[in-house]
Amino acid sequence: MKFKFSVKYLSFFAGILLAEVLIALYANDRIVRPFIGDLLVVLLMYAFVRMFFEPRNPVVLAVCLLVFAYLVELGQYFDLVSRLNLVNSEIATLIIGTSFDWRDLLAYSIGFMLILAEIRQERVK
Repeated sequence: MKFKFSVKYLSFFAGILLAEVLIALYANDRIVRPFIGDLLVVLLMYAFVRMFFEPRNPVVLAVCLLVFAYLVELGQYFDLVSRLNLVNSEIATLIIGTSFDWRDLLAYSIGFMLILAEIRQERVK
C-alpha cells in the first residue's frame, strides 16, 4: 500500500459520513437506521482508507474491512463491551455496539459487494 491522497475518496467519505450523521439524527425506523447505516459503515471505512492509501489489491483491503466489521459484530454477540467493563463509555458502546443482529452481517456483506462493484468499475476505466 502506498500513500496517495485521493480527492475522489475524500468526497466519497464526506458524503457517506454526512449520510450516516443524518441517519443517526433523524432516522428512527426499522430499515434505514439499522440496515442502511450498517451497509454504509463498510463503505465509509473503505473510503477513509482509500482517501490516504492506494492498495496494491483493493479487493484484499475490502475483504479485510469486511472481516473487521464481522469481528465487531462478533464482539457484540459475546457482549464485549460488558466483558471489557466499558458499559459506561458512550464511545465504546457506539463503536463496538451492544446488540448482535445477524442482519448486520448481511448489511456489511452488501456494502462489501458494492465496494467490489466500485473496484470493478474502476478497473474498467
